[in-house]
Amino acid sequence: MAREVITERSQLLLKALVERYIREGQPVGSKALLECSGLPISPATVRNIMADLEELGLIRAPHTSAGRIPTSQGYRLFVDSLITVRPLEEAALASLRQELTADKSSKELIESASQLLSRITAQAGIVTLPRQQRVVLRQIEFLPLSDNRVLVILVINEREVQNRVIYTGRAHDKLELQRAANMLNQRFAGQDLSEVRAALFDAMQADKATIDRHMQTTLDLASKALEIPQNEAARDYVMTGETQLIGNAGPEEIDKLKGLFEAFQQKREILDLIDRCIRADGVQIFIGEEAGYDVFGDYSVITAPYQVGGQSLGVLGVIGPTRMAYESVIPIVDLTARMLSLALKSV
Repeated sequence: MAREVITERSQLLLKALVERYIREGQPVGSKALLECSGLPISPATVRNIMADLEELGLIRAPHTSAGRIPTSQGYRLFVDSLITVRPLEEAALASLRQELTADKSSKELIESASQLLSRITAQAGIVTLPRQQRVVLRQIEFLPLSDNRVLVILVINEREVQNRVIYTGRAHDKLELQRAANMLNQRFAGQDLSEVRAALFDAMQADKATIDRHMQTTLDLASKALEIPQNEAARDYVMTGETQLIGNAGPEEIDKLKGLFEAFQQKREILDLIDRCIRADGVQIFIGEEAGYDVFGDYSVITAPYQVGGQSLGVLGVIGPTRMAYESVIPIVDLTARMLSLALKSV
């Protein structure tokens, strides 16, 4: 919804409604909206503007309430065009400076950043673990050994050679191993190992009926040689403050929270969303269904990448209800990412 679609007066009323609802958590009626907006207009005009905003899908009436609350589209217009970002409180800034220092290990910094995000924003804080430095597969070879063992020769990056022995469920002859190596080299040489692992993981989840014997052999060997994770838990993050979400939830929201907590456990939806942010420039905001998963329908995710030397290593952010204080959370997420990047640079 473009800002130009509604009048300036309508924008001011929407801004006042969103801010009051975030602050108090109750549907806002026309009388209360007139009072908090300070506009020199009549109650009838306010009701007409609220009706227009509702028709545009920016606000809605929950159940039979006479008041209105913002929709995801209303929050989006507010965040994109109407928000007044607050400067960080001195206490929050002092905590960031004190905790995100170069005298800590990278693991300690990640944990501190997650805890700080949760404590300062009163939401759930999340920080993905730093991605490893880029490792490119140049060549892979397999040589048969005795007792169902195979020697794997990996050439990575420019000249680094790694040898490892893997155990297979059956004996493999030299021709079979050479065929598997050729297939992997033709398909994956020159690619980052993380990309190779992801592609192989997807192939391993495909319908077994579509995979012939040679391909299955190749996948089995590659999964052992490259240590392909059998689930998404191989990628990970540090999350703090899930209980904050419970404390902020009303009785009618507990069932929705259960679904969100299940997503935290399974990690797939969270990691997919986070992966979309790692190459982003600055703060990213997903409001409700914008995240692409039903489980986030009543929640917002605010993220920012952290980096060293211009290379993004991971993403940090906050997860909370759509009724969160965006004007203070956004600058906290942004500054935490910047300060974590500076601290990691010196580790």
